[in-house]
Amino acid sequence: MARPADQVLPSAAVHLGVSRRRIDPPSGIYARNWGAARHDTAEGIHGSLLATVLVIRGEGSPDPLVLAGLDLGWWQQAEDEWLVRGALIESLCLRPERVMLSCIHTHAGASLCSGDADKPGGSLIQQYLHQLRDNLVDATREALGRMVPGTLSWTTGHCGLAANRDLRDPEQNRMICGYNPANPADDTVLVGRATEEKGRLLATIVNYACHPTTLAWDNRLISADYVGPMRETVESHTGRAPCLFLQGASGELAPREQYTGDLSIAESNGRRLGYAVLAAMESMLPPRTRLAYAGVVESGAALATWRREPFEPSKVVLAEQVDVELPLKPLPSEEELRRQLVECSDRVMAERIRRKMRVVRMVGSGPTTRMPAWIWRIGDAMLVGQPNEAYSAFQTELRRMFPRNAIAVMNVVNGCCGYLSPPELHDLDIYQVWQSPFDRQALPCLIETCRERINALLTQD
Repeated sequence: MARPADQVLPSAAVHLGVSRRRIDPPSGIYARNWGAARHDTAEGIHGSLLATVLVIRGEGSPDPLVLAGLDLGWWQQAEDEWLVRGALIESLCLRPERVMLSCIHTHAGASLCSGDADKPGGSLIQQYLHQLRDNLVDATREALGRMVPGTLSWTTGHCGLAANRDLRDPEQNRMICGYNPANPADDTVLVGRATEEKGRLLATIVNYACHPTTLAWDNRLISADYVGPMRETVESHTGRAPCLFLQGASGELAPREQYTGDLSIAESNGRRLGYAVLAAMESMLPPRTRLAYAGVVESGAALATWRREPFEPSKVVLAEQVDVELPLKPLPSEEELRRQLVECSDRVMAERIRRKMRVVRMVGSGPTTRMPAWIWRIGDAMLVGQPNEAYSAFQTELRRMFPRNAIAVMNVVNGCCGYLSPPELHDLDIYQVWQSPFDRQALPCLIETCRERINALLTQD
C-alpha cells in the first residue's frame, strides 16, 4: 500500500519586505458612491484608510513583485489609475507585469475620478490622486529597502460573512441586488503568512470575496467598511504585523447585513472575518515544516503517527501580464449617452448614464475589447489579478482545476470596468448584466485563458 502523502503548506522561499502608509482623503472630498445618497461629501473618517505594500523577490532575481492593498473603491477612468500605477512603475524602474494594485472595493470611499471635478468637493480629487501616488511610491521604496530572506506560506479557512446577493424581486419580474438565503456562497478564506528566516511574522495576506457594501447611502463617513475592523482584529493578535487584504471574485457576494449607516454592523462583519483568519492561521505548521507519516505504534489500537520534519520550499518566482480578448455587448455610443444625459432630470439615472459613458470610453465600440490579467507564480501559489468584477466562479473554477496550489484571485486590480457574470445570467434583468459592457462568454473566456497560463507557469522550474 502507498505511504500517506506528506502534508505540506503551499510555500515559497523568497525575499520579502513590507511597508504601510495612511491614505486618508482630504476633508470635504466628493464621496457620493450611491445613487440613493442625499449627500455629496463625506463628513469624517471611520478609521484610517491604509495602503499596505508587500514586495517579493525570487532568489537571484533583480526584479521584485509589488503587491499593494489599497483602501480604495474603484477606478472610473484609466488615466486616473495610470497616474498612480504608472508613476510607481516609472519612479522605481519596475516591470509592469510585476505590479498589482488591489483596491479593497469599499463603497464608502472618496471618488477617484478626476471627471467628477465639477461636483461638490470634486476639486479635491486631483490633489488626492497625487497624494496616493506619492504615498505609494514612498511606501514601495521603503518596503524594497526592508527586504529580508523569508517564507511565504498559505492555508485555507472558511467564513460565512459572504452571502449570495442575487435575489428575485417578489413584486416585479426582475432580479434585485441583496441577500438571497436560498443560494449558496463561496466561503473560502485564503490566508498567506510572510515570515523572515527565524520565523518572525512580517505580514499576513487575506484573500476573501465579499463586497464591502455594509455602509451605504445613509453613511456619511469615509470608511474601509468591514476590511478595517478585520485588519485590526488580525493585527491585534499577531504582534501588529501588517495585514494586507485582497478582494476576491465577489461579483455576487456581499454581507447578509448591508446597506446601512450603522458602523457597528460593519465592525461586527469585520471581526467575523478577522477571527476566521486567525483560526486559519492557528492551523498552520511552522514555516518550512511538513507533517510526515512516521509509522504505527501498537497500543490499545494500532495508532498512525505523524511527525514534523523540515523541508525546502520552491524558489520559483514568475510573473506575466496577458491580454484577454473579451466579447462585448452592443453598446450605445458616447455621443448617444451624452444626449441622454442632457435630457435626463433624474439624479439617480443621470449618475448611471455618466458611469456608462466612462465604461464605453474604456472598452470602445467594437465586438471585443482587450482586458489585461496579471498572473504570478510564487512557489506553490498563484496570484491572479484582473480589473473587473468577476463572479465567484472565477475563483472556484481555478481552485478546482489546481487543487494542490494556493490560488489567490483578485477583482479590481489595476483598473475597473464592469461585471463578468456567468452566461446563464445574461437572459435575466439583473444589475450585474445590464451594468456591464461584457457579453455572456466573457467570464468563461477569462477563466480559460488564466487556466492555460497557470498551467504553463506551473511547468516551469
